[in-house]
Amino acid sequence: MLQLLQISSIILAVIFVVAFVVMLSTVKGRRGFQLALRSLRLHKMRSFLSVLGIIIGTGAVIALMAFGEGSMQEALEDIKRLGATNIIIRGVKPPDSNATTQSRIAVYGLTYPDYELFGMIDAVTRRVPMRIFSQEFRYLDRKHNGRLVATLPEYAEINQLDLAGGRFLVQEDDDDMSNVAVLAANTADKLFPFENPIGQSVRIGSYLYRVVGVLNPRMPTGGSGGSQAAEDFNDDVYIPLKTCRVRFGDTITIRRAGSFQREQVPLHQVTLTVSNIDKVKPVGAMITDLLEEKHAQKDWLVTVPLDILKAAQDTQERYLMLLVLIAAISLVVGGIGIMNIMLATVTERTREIGVRRALGAKRWDITMQFLIEAIVQTTFGSLFGVLAGLGVALILPLILSFFGGHLPTKLNEFSFFLSLGVAIVVGVASGAYPAIRAARLDPIEALRHE
Repeated sequence: MLQLLQISSIILAVIFVVAFVVMLSTVKGRRGFQLALRSLRLHKMRSFLSVLGIIIGTGAVIALMAFGEGSMQEALEDIKRLGATNIIIRGVKPPDSNATTQSRIAVYGLTYPDYELFGMIDAVTRRVPMRIFSQEFRYLDRKHNGRLVATLPEYAEINQLDLAGGRFLVQEDDDDMSNVAVLAANTADKLFPFENPIGQSVRIGSYLYRVVGVLNPRMPTGGSGGSQAAEDFNDDVYIPLKTCRVRFGDTITIRRAGSFQREQVPLHQVTLTVSNIDKVKPVGAMITDLLEEKHAQKDWLVTVPLDILKAAQDTQERYLMLLVLIAAISLVVGGIGIMNIMLATVTERTREIGVRRALGAKRWDITMQFLIEAIVQTTFGSLFGVLAGLGVALILPLILSFFGGHLPTKLNEFSFFLSLGVAIVVGVASGAYPAIRAARLDPIEALRHE
């Protein structure tokens, strides 16, 4: 629908320019144009008031669509930051009857070759691997059970983690396989209720890890089909991925209620960031095909944020349709003003019309005279409206920023064609009825008019 409007507006603008050039190439066309300009000069204030509606309408189209486009882009960026361009690939344990076991070790999930394969996809701009499993964390006689998350520094950006103090993991930590850790809010409160955790050491497994950062509390994710499953980040501890692989190996032991289970899962999850929101679905399908080819069992799950993608697309369409509606209403109101003035002009110039008919002017000549006047008024009004809209769109955000406000702005090229296209339609429609009415006047009655 929006593409059709864009194409129609561009076609109308092109047809108008071509028709205007053709009209000026003829004697009658130039004569009609000169008469229209003369009429506008003779009644400057009335002409200005008649086109004021078009100026305001066109300016409103340009400015509102610039502000709307800027706000929409900002909203879409917020949606993207929530994960609309992220694809989550998780290792999923298959049913026990189908699981691959080696000496009672369950082997499943994503592998490092899978991770390297994802990096060969052109549209993928970022890869964040993760190992996630339960662990007990100790400091002196205090202990706390939570998730140990082994990952890379980009994890904090993808999941929007906010630091309360210190720092998050950096690339040097992973390269050097350092024993450093970042504590989530609840983990820090349980292990360090009365002191600053930064610089202290916590025991994870058989090794001590120096605390380099603490996170602020955050709400758990809802996991309503988006780019993330339901997760509570407040009981986590984050360590470098290579450190985890060296200290824990690829096989981990999970203890539950008097029993234990051993699992070999190189990577539990990989989050991919795609360059463009339109490429998310195709890349998700490509990854699914690759994993089906490489894995003998269905021990993985690809999650594409369909609901967030749909919300982003719906938001964009609603914004544009609303702005198109505002544009149409604004310009139609301006066109009504022109029609009103043109009808008054026809009544005022009835005797002139009778004289022209008596001298041999045809009905088509009279029609074109008044129609050209309406189109000239609309054209000048739309051009001044474009300039006014550009001025408002560029200056108003600067004024607001001076007072500490914020108004996102992004000029929309489509708005120029839309405003001109609608102005053409409004100009022709508002001038057609008065022009036809003028052409149908009886010459004798027109000459008698006082």
